[in-house]
Amino acid sequence: MIETIYIARHGFRLNWVTTTWKSETGLARDPPLAAFGVTQAEELATYFSSLPEDQRPTAIFSSPYYRCLQTAKPTSIALNIPIYVEHGLSEWYSPVAPNTGLHPRPGSASSLKAFFPQIDPEGWSSVYYPTRRGEDVQGLHDRMNDFLSHFVPHAEKKLPVEKHKRILFVSHAASIIVLARELLGKRNLGLRVGCCSLSEFVKKPDENSNVLGGWEPKRLAEAEFLTGGVQRDWGLEDIEIADGKVVNDSGEPGTENEADEPVGPQVRMISSL
Repeated sequence: MIETIYIARHGFRLNWVTTTWKSETGLARDPPLAAFGVTQAEELATYFSSLPEDQRPTAIFSSPYYRCLQTAKPTSIALNIPIYVEHGLSEWYSPVAPNTGLHPRPGSASSLKAFFPQIDPEGWSSVYYPTRRGEDVQGLHDRMNDFLSHFVPHAEKKLPVEKHKRILFVSHAASIIVLARELLGKRNLGLRVGCCSLSEFVKKPDENSNVLGGWEPKRLAEAEFLTGGVQRDWGLEDIEIADGKVVNDSGEPGTENEADEPVGPQVRMISSL
């Protein structure tokens, strides 16, 4: 049974420092970390290494975006645990404006291993893929509700206990806020998430079978282990315009005829496996 879920946001992005950055993967909207962000990722790894062994993460599940994998890398090396790529933890994009194409989608775990040897593409296949058409706030909640409902029982079945006992998610601000809300069963939770900040959730002893709302927080978006403290904190109130609605965004030119697939859960519920 998963006992602890850690959630870290990626570190400080290079495109916040300069407009002349290069996408290492060739994917649009996939900036790497700035040097400061790399330092934050290293400090996150140092923090985890300082914990007693029975409190350290036993598996890392990362968004497939380069900055998240970069953030996960030092912890993977320090704790000698692989990185599993999970598309369900991907970046949030607002709904695409009509006739503007689709949002980008990162490559597979196998393709990303060329950049990060710490990735284990055989040990895990993504259980969820978000739509490339984007999401409003309600849609993001629905995604994370569905993702967690499938992820937790599947991870507990697929991975041995020693690997799934304490997991670390590395994701993005909007996704992290909604993950926290779904884990706690509090969709009105106010939360702002800074770069490389860390949240920690432990399973309630009387909620063994309850994935959603069955957790309690030990910390929420804390950054006391980071030299610079909280940086670039972000909240959903920064994008909502009314009742969970957000401003539409443009898709990527040239993707108008691409298929929006796969989308949604890629595994059946544990009772059906």
